[in-house]
Amino acid sequence: MEHLSAAAAVVAFAVAVVASIAGGIAGGVMVGGKALGNELAAMLGGFYGPLAGLAGVVVGLIVLAIIG
Repeated sequence: MEHLSAAAAVVAFAVAVVASIAGGIAGGVMVGGKALGNELAAMLGGFYGPLAGLAGVVVGLIVLAIIG
């Protein structure tokens, strides 16, 4: 089994940042687009989306580093 390299962890984190921002934007527009307007909902989703997404990725990378 291969170990998690530092470069792979950085790439995974960078991809997670982009994906969580995009997911937050899409979720914000879908949930709050009518009430707040699409631009504000997208801005708030892009800000708050990574809060949950990146926490899970950091925990996952730590677990992979420990067991890998």
